[in-house]
Amino acid sequence: TGIRFPFRADLTHMVHIIDTEHPWDVYSVNSGHAEVITCLEWDQSGSRLLSADADGHIKCWSMTDHLANSWENTVGSVVEGDPVVALSWLHNGVKLALHVEKSGASNFGEKFSRVKFSPSLTLFGGKPMEGWIAVTISGLVTVSLLKPNGQVLTSTESLCRLRCRVALADVAFTGGGNIVVATSDGSSTSPVQFYKVCVSVVNEKCKIDTEILPSLFMRCTTDPARKDKYPAITHLKFLARDMSEQVLLCASNQNSSIVECWSLRKEGLPVNNIFQQISPVVGDKQPMILKWRILSATNDLDRVSAVALPKLPISLTNTDLKVANDTKFFPGLGLALAFHDGSVHIVHRLSLQMMAIFYGSSSQRPVDEQTIKRQRTAGPLVHFKAMQLSWTSLALAGIDSHGKLSMLRISPSMGHVLDMNMSLRHLLFLLEYCMVTGYDWWDILLHVQPNMVQNLVEKLHEEYMRQNAALQQVLSMRIVAMKASLCKLSSSTIARVCDYHAKLFLIAISCTLKSLLRPHFLNTPDKSPGDRLTEICSKITDIDIDKVMINLKTEEFVLEMTTLQSLQQLIQWVGDFVLYLLASLPNQGSPVRPGHSFLRDGASLGMFRELMVVIRIWGLLKPSCLPVYTATSDTQDSMSLLFRLLTKLWLCCREENHITEPDDTLIDECCLLPSQLLIPNIDWLPINDGIISKLQNKQLVRLQFGKAPGLVGHTVSSQFDAFVRAPGQPKIDHLRRLHLGAYPTEECKSCTRCGCVTMLKSPNKVTAVKQWEQRWIKNCLCGGLWRRMPLSYS
Repeated sequence: TGIRFPFRADLTHMVHIIDTEHPWDVYSVNSGHAEVITCLEWDQSGSRLLSADADGHIKCWSMTDHLANSWENTVGSVVEGDPVVALSWLHNGVKLALHVEKSGASNFGEKFSRVKFSPSLTLFGGKPMEGWIAVTISGLVTVSLLKPNGQVLTSTESLCRLRCRVALADVAFTGGGNIVVATSDGSSTSPVQFYKVCVSVVNEKCKIDTEILPSLFMRCTTDPARKDKYPAITHLKFLARDMSEQVLLCASNQNSSIVECWSLRKEGLPVNNIFQQISPVVGDKQPMILKWRILSATNDLDRVSAVALPKLPISLTNTDLKVANDTKFFPGLGLALAFHDGSVHIVHRLSLQMMAIFYGSSSQRPVDEQTIKRQRTAGPLVHFKAMQLSWTSLALAGIDSHGKLSMLRISPSMGHVLDMNMSLRHLLFLLEYCMVTGYDWWDILLHVQPNMVQNLVEKLHEEYMRQNAALQQVLSMRIVAMKASLCKLSSSTIARVCDYHAKLFLIAISCTLKSLLRPHFLNTPDKSPGDRLTEICSKITDIDIDKVMINLKTEEFVLEMTTLQSLQQLIQWVGDFVLYLLASLPNQGSPVRPGHSFLRDGASLGMFRELMVVIRIWGLLKPSCLPVYTATSDTQDSMSLLFRLLTKLWLCCREENHITEPDDTLIDECCLLPSQLLIPNIDWLPINDGIISKLQNKQLVRLQFGKAPGLVGHTVSSQFDAFVRAPGQPKIDHLRRLHLGAYPTEECKSCTRCGCVTMLKSPNKVTAVKQWEQRWIKNCLCGGLWRRMPLSYS
């Protein structure tokens, strides 16, 4: 999903939501909170947001009509008058780990593995129950559960019998389904307390059980040299939401800080010799206890202002501080520390060793002690107050003390010199992870240079083709969308973006139309009508469409007349695109233009061939559903002509490893097409107005909220003048293939990633078309989120 970073405006109690591809387009909503907003928390999909305030009110925000710039408060809970200090969604039990040391493996199953992890709470059948947990300043823990019928079950309990003030808290989850809460009263002389929280539903009521876990004192408080140097604990964070055994602590004074990383381990309890003689301890029967051990600690640092932790669930074979040389700079291994001098350090999440450093405009490297003193007496410097790492840790968003939102690009090599192959390997590995999980890969694109695009697309395709057929089918649309987003970043591959989006549309139409076919008898064989259609069309290479039809059971293609008529716009696109491709075949040696890659794509041409056969059969039932062609002759059988030429072209490239050039006869026949049929104009997707393709030069870009930038991206207008609609020309609904007019009166939505435009409300009532529209109700073809467009978008 898109990475969107909410930020707080405490004085007005507004919540502002931004998509990173259009950061100037901010959506602000009145939160309704009467007090200062203390916590904001996204769910894993990025489609819901929790907000909590200093009066104990918690609100759950959801997208309205699945639009990224339209939000509404749906449900909530309250602990009256008790400020919330920590907030988290319950864990859904899904955890897919990356095995960095196996990044060179060919099988995705070896690189990424499902970790056995239980949800915090399950419904009947093992389905995870949704909800959230919060910790208040008085030491209460409150859990709210969302039932499928919309009802909210809320329960509140004290973390322990002796309640005390909680200044800092964090929440993590264990693999067994339990919840761990860490708390501190803010003083470094007090222990950091840990509690196990178990949530259950008994008699339709939420029940909370708590248990005290081992606590710890920071090492700096027991060190005689630093005993009173750092009086306050300012940051308390588990290293990850699903890593309750490791915690990061930061203690500070007015000018400096120290950071410590602790780990909870099982250790054997020593048994006195007297008891050993009475009852000897054998093997694994030795009593075990849980004990916190310090992993690492920093030296004295400048005062820490914010902490951002990585989200990637990385699995390393050696979990100690030693990491293999080829993975020691892998981005997901670092966490970010922001300092009051304006700098940001990326440190290893276990060893806390420096990996990279960023100096802001106000934080120049001091040269001597006098410079340090002058800086501190000159007043506070601009520094980050809150930060968030993207999912792959390749981007860092932060809000500074002046209220400005900044995005930092974090190099995969962490500033160290790596050869091109290693950089490509890191990016490819993360792209594969996003392809498997479905997470947004926007932050990875920040690091793809134009000279990397071709190499990455080829390697991504190679890795995809090594997977089994079932996994390939599952990932078929996601990899095409990923290739399209990569090709936007280079002027030499920008034309292929249109091809990839057309291929997404082709795959979607093929799946939808085949799903409408029904077997004639209930006792069906193993293969569905769609599978048999594919098998027969691949075996029978006859260029006569009617001879191919004879081998099919036409009774399986019978549909209602209203259904066939409602599909005419999609059928028309198939017919128009086939005609456009064949007419462009004689120009394949000219500069690359949209549609060029289809001419050597046997799989896509095979899909078009199958659809032409289906359309031919449906045309016998309902002639008005056939694609409309403008022919110079009334006796011209356009479908037969196009199928014959399409089959000849398909035979040239049906085998990926044995592609042959089209013969002169085929090219001559295609040259005659413009004199036989009117070649249609294809409505390609508009060139996206997002920011990603304008950040390739790595120069600082300054933006203003509410004002789209006048940046110049790739100079590709000359390549696309013939294909892109000019302002004032009729617009089109890219999903329904309906013409909207030059100035649409219907509300529309557009994709935040590819720019695809479609109407917000459906004008159709036929079930088959509604089925098509429901497929894209939450996400675009490319997987991007929708956003509402103004009526004046033209």
